[in-house]
Amino acid sequence: MHRDDATKQFHGGGDGFADLIDESPAAELPTPDTESPMVSRSVRLPLETYERVRAAADARGIGVTTLMRQWIEAGLADLDDSATVSLADVRRALASLSRPTAA
Repeated sequence: MHRDDATKQFHGGGDGFADLIDESPAAELPTPDTESPMVSRSVRLPLETYERVRAAADARGIGVTTLMRQWIEAGLADLDDSATVSLADVRRALASLSRPTAA
């Protein structure tokens, strides 16, 4: 059915449009990555900042919003002394302890 015909059928009322919808294949929805209820918020970022965040997320194999959520949660943990530390930071700190210092 052409889009214009479908629009006319919708505005005309009746069961025809509902039948058209029933004939459509079911949409595949993504599986949520968490069981916690989520709230969506818009964040305006400079393009350069967004590109850096996207590159960081791609390097980790996760989505941009997942990475942003992790960073926000880590920042909040810092505020209440339940800090989350990245494994990379721990490794760097341990590696610096094992190096002899210059005298």
